[in-house]
Amino acid sequence: MIKYVLQRILYMFMVFMIITLMCFVLIRMLPPAVLPPDDPHTFQILRRREALGYNEPYLVQFWLFLKNIVTKWDWGVSEKLFFGQNVWDIFVGKLPATMIVNLYSIIWSIPVGIGLGVWAALKKNTWIDYFLSTATMVVISVPSFVYAFLVQYLFCFKLHWFPFLMAGGTNYFSWEMLVSIIPPVLSLSFGVIAGFTRTTRAELTEVLTSEFMLLARTKGLTRAQATVRHALRNCFVVIVPGIFGEFIGILGGSLIIEGIFAVPGVGRLTLDAINGLDYNIFMLSTCFYTAIGLAASLVVDVSYGFIDPRIRMGSKK
Repeated sequence: MIKYVLQRILYMFMVFMIITLMCFVLIRMLPPAVLPPDDPHTFQILRRREALGYNEPYLVQFWLFLKNIVTKWDWGVSEKLFFGQNVWDIFVGKLPATMIVNLYSIIWSIPVGIGLGVWAALKKNTWIDYFLSTATMVVISVPSFVYAFLVQYLFCFKLHWFPFLMAGGTNYFSWEMLVSIIPPVLSLSFGVIAGFTRTTRAELTEVLTSEFMLLARTKGLTRAQATVRHALRNCFVVIVPGIFGEFIGILGGSLIIEGIFAVPGVGRLTLDAINGLDYNIFMLSTCFYTAIGLAASLVVDVSYGFIDPRIRMGSKK
């Protein structure tokens, strides 16, 4: 297991560097942001551009970019959106809003999705199973931003239950903030709930028809006891790793959701950086999403070995 993890970390580092280099070159091929001539930060930014080799070949620029990060943890300053401010400080200030919205979505979606999946499996080949299976496929096929517009129209415009936009400030546990977070959380949750429902239903249906389940029933266990004690434990081999994958999927979907509901998070910051040609903010956001995605894939693979002892990661036999 340790050898497998070390190999995966090495591969992750290689993939991370390749993706970062590609994004760096692509963003540097675009013209740099135009600086205001009378601002006191303009001269400072021009000097930083010269020090970072903006007129040098891309590989030289990339080396200087990595050198500043490794030696000084210096991601640069904003050249457009937050003129002259430190990029890392901006990013850290935006991160809590993104994490709060995504964590609430996952926490809400896991029990609901698994519960619906168990219900569909226990009601196999009934109208409940057919309805949930059809609804699941429809929900998965629709992008999250469509649900955002539906949530805004129904719950915000028609029923007036929630505000259209997320409340301002950083008090993320106040009642006003919690109420304003519900619309983006619901918008992100539909696809995740449908994914867990489909996975749980497929795995549990297969397990319920296996021989060891029939043996458990013949020993006197009720259907509910056999399902909870044995069937669900086997299903979790697939469900638990899927939680990490769904978390990354939500992070990607929140790029658009944050813009619709004015969530002051990393996703909205990334889109604004692309539109504003703010190189440094874009690179930091890209590195963040890439690192999270690669780390999640490693956690998913390693978790199989801990959940099911029969699985030996990296084994050739």
